[in-house]
Amino acid sequence: MAAFEWPWQYNFPPFFTLQPNLETRQKQLEAWCNLVLSYHKHNRVFSLDVTEAQSSPLFSNSQIDRKLTTDAVYIVLEELRKKGNLEWSDKSRRRCVIMWRTPEEWGSLIYQWASINGMVNTVCTLYELVSGDDTIKEEFHKLDMDLLRRALKTLEAKRKAELISFDSNEGVKFFSS
Repeated sequence: MAAFEWPWQYNFPPFFTLQPNLETRQKQLEAWCNLVLSYHKHNRVFSLDVTEAQSSPLFSNSQIDRKLTTDAVYIVLEELRKKGNLEWSDKSRRRCVIMWRTPEEWGSLIYQWASINGMVNTVCTLYELVSGDDTIKEEFHKLDMDLLRRALKTLEAKRKAELISFDSNEGVKFFSS
């Protein structure tokens, strides 16, 4: 896997201090949102623990000895939530799911894969979808299981798939559209 390419702002010390000018702050928050999404996508990480965030290279640049404050991290995460790219996993807002694709977009990708690979009208386990050899090169490989279920439920709503349970396993049957 190629190394993550940090945006130019990441090495600009003021980037790590929320700016007082509203217009500048909005551009800064947009850059932070893009950074968080691209970092998580590149590293294929779907969750974030806020207590661990400040020690993460995402919010802490040791080369310039700067890190985003916890309050500022929450402001960035709230911006992502407003955009639909984040959902809190707990009421205390310590853990969240980062979604660089919506459940609908994941569902479309998965259905496209199922159609291309002759999986329509067959049953596939959820484990096969996210961990199977046939999906290694797919973007949804190693997808968070809760996000996978949500993506498949969007397909269910469109009558393109049905979630099923069998022998303590979960699966999905894809239908032709």
